[in-house]
Amino acid sequence: MPERLAEMLLDLWTPLIILWIALPPCIYMAPMNQSHVLMSGSPLELNRLSEEQRILNRSKRGWVWNQMFVLEEFSGPEPILVGRLHTDLDPGSKKIKYILSGDGAGTIFQINDVTGDIHAIKRLDREEKAEYTLTAQAVDWETNKPLEPPSEFIIKVQDINDNAPEFLNGPYHATVPEMSILGTSVTNVTATDADDPVYGNSAKLVYSILEGQPYFSIEPETAIIKTALPNMDREAKEEYLVVIQAKDMGGHSGGLSGTTTLTVTLTDVNDNPPKFAQSLYHFSVPEDVVLGTAIGRVKANDQDVGENAQSSYDIIDGDGTALFEITSDAQAQDGIIRLRKPLDFETKKSYTLKVEAANVHIDPRFSSRGPFKDTATVKIVVEDADEPPVFSSPTYLLEVHENAALNSVIGQVTARDPDITSSPIRFSIDRHTDLERQFNINADDGKITLATPLDRELSVWHNITIIATEIRNHSQISRVPVAIKVLDVNDNAPEFASEYEAFLCENGKPGQVIQTVSAMDKDDPKNGHYFLYSLLPEMVNNPNFTIKKNEDNSLSILAKHNGFNRQKQEVYLLPIIISDSGNPPLSSTSTLTIRVCGCSNDGVVQSCNVEAYVLPIGLSMGALIAILACIILLLVIVVLFVTLRRHKNEPLIIKDDEDVRENIIRYDDEGGGEEDTEAFDIATLQNPDGINGFLPRKDIKPDLQFMPRQGLAPVPNGVDVDEFINVRLHEADNDPTAPPYDSIQIYGYEGRGSVAGSLSSLESTTSDSDQNFDYLSDWGPRFKRLGELYSVGESDKET
Repeated sequence: MPERLAEMLLDLWTPLIILWIALPPCIYMAPMNQSHVLMSGSPLELNRLSEEQRILNRSKRGWVWNQMFVLEEFSGPEPILVGRLHTDLDPGSKKIKYILSGDGAGTIFQINDVTGDIHAIKRLDREEKAEYTLTAQAVDWETNKPLEPPSEFIIKVQDINDNAPEFLNGPYHATVPEMSILGTSVTNVTATDADDPVYGNSAKLVYSILEGQPYFSIEPETAIIKTALPNMDREAKEEYLVVIQAKDMGGHSGGLSGTTTLTVTLTDVNDNPPKFAQSLYHFSVPEDVVLGTAIGRVKANDQDVGENAQSSYDIIDGDGTALFEITSDAQAQDGIIRLRKPLDFETKKSYTLKVEAANVHIDPRFSSRGPFKDTATVKIVVEDADEPPVFSSPTYLLEVHENAALNSVIGQVTARDPDITSSPIRFSIDRHTDLERQFNINADDGKITLATPLDRELSVWHNITIIATEIRNHSQISRVPVAIKVLDVNDNAPEFASEYEAFLCENGKPGQVIQTVSAMDKDDPKNGHYFLYSLLPEMVNNPNFTIKKNEDNSLSILAKHNGFNRQKQEVYLLPIIISDSGNPPLSSTSTLTIRVCGCSNDGVVQSCNVEAYVLPIGLSMGALIAILACIILLLVIVVLFVTLRRHKNEPLIIKDDEDVRENIIRYDDEGGGEEDTEAFDIATLQNPDGINGFLPRKDIKPDLQFMPRQGLAPVPNGVDVDEFINVRLHEADNDPTAPPYDSIQIYGYEGRGSVAGSLSSLESTTSDSDQNFDYLSDWGPRFKRLGELYSVGESDKET
């Protein structure tokens, strides 16, 4: 019975719902004028309009419909009726025509001009255009004159749920820290629906999760995604895929839906301590390994990543804490054990270390999970190696007197083999450090002896290198520096510190200090130098000079009297004995030269030469030097003037004995004249047109340098003279440095267009007796005298 009742109710309500969707609602417009337009979308409304029209006619006012509705996406075999236009001026005589203009008039909306019915002839989409504004007007059918003012109305496209929600920014990615509490916000998503959000529930969205439970949840209306489980562990699962649905119609059945995906990644937190892969590590290292060498690596694994997995390593206990150190490798996240101090297999063969790894960045939220560190034991075994010899001292300092005897022992070095086998040692000197071979060493016991004499004054220190080599393995070598200091002995006598020359004024006074001298000694006594000065025994009672010792270890020479005269004696020699305080003391004699000079009243030396007395009175040495300089300057000017004159008079042709040129060729044998063609052909010398190019004359010597030609061999008998001349001619033409040695000038060509013929006798083809020179008179006044001379010559010859 209940099921039957439900079916009856369904049959009753279904037509009503369809009618409600198909028929648009009717809305009244405000009254506009006396004649009105009526709009309706159903017959029911038309009947009601007839009654309302009667009311309006009585009050001379009418009602106008300013809105129409049409359902979007409607498609049928016939155009859909949107509404009807009607005016109270239409008596039904069909004399009124309805005109429609505005948005979509004629293309989307079509009006029956007689009945006023408006149809939609195209399928409409509210999401493209939600409403159309049109203008209606009633005009006379025949005259097309408006019967009333135009009325504007709107056709609204009524929405239906024809668009599904869309996630425009999907797919989404979000992160959330691992071990987060329940309800931690992850992200939020947004979907859009193109349907009308005002009309109905077509755009009312409800969100839900299709995949991703039970880890995440979503707020149905705000679309905020949150964690649904607490303490999710990244080390167990790092990434989650969540499928989110947005459904319109408030999520009810029949609504459209859209989906997107959200990838949630758990970010790491430091919730795991480091852990060594093994509790005991074994390493071995040779005893001769270089300091700083990596012996081995230990690593504590951490399930965290990034800085949460960084660990620092330390040696916290063991018997090798002073010999080894551990450093952290930030890239590999392991600890590197390195050697800090040398190892000795003979002293200790193994070491045990306790190593700790601890997290650098600790999160206090997870401190209750225990200490974030771990320890491990490291055993290091030292392996024996063949080590080089070891000297008893890293350096040696030896001393020897400079007068030590040859082959005397200076000192000794010792070395041993630290290995158990204890190989014998052989000693030698690195000769690169003892190039002069001043020292030797005993190869067996390391005693250093003197090979050549030493001189402390030449070199105080000698630095050599001693080499110790194992006899059983010559590759095992050690070196040690040895510094040898040469000690001083008194083997150098003192002498003057420099070459002294004293000057004594003729007008000096008795007791006047002439010169102060000092001595030097190449030796270096421990207590410093102390010199004794004295005169030669035979000059102790010197009548002219005496000496005085000063406190600063210097000596002053004094004059005993005045009245010294340089004309009587110009130079005095004073020998002085200098002795040192050595054991035994050494002495030497140095001679001081004293010159007698002429001085001014204030003691300034002016001249020390005897020749100064013969100079004119009032002419000083400076004046003489000035005069001499002037004379030299005049001589230089004269020499320069003569040189320039000589250079100016030089001829342009530079003669050089080595510059051999065949410039002038003499032929004592005149030959047979023009008919003699066996000697040489002069045709090439007659006309410049017969040679290649123009021969320039060179009046000055050019700057270019020409390579001298090779010396020609003697010309053999029977050589072709014509060829000889052509060769010489070619060389002279092509030599840019050749001066104008035009020793032979042939004027066999008078130029092109010349009225007169050639004047050269070489061109004559007849004898003098056959020539007539009367034509010379016809050439003008210039040749008249020449014609008379030749005429006289001819008459004399006939006579």
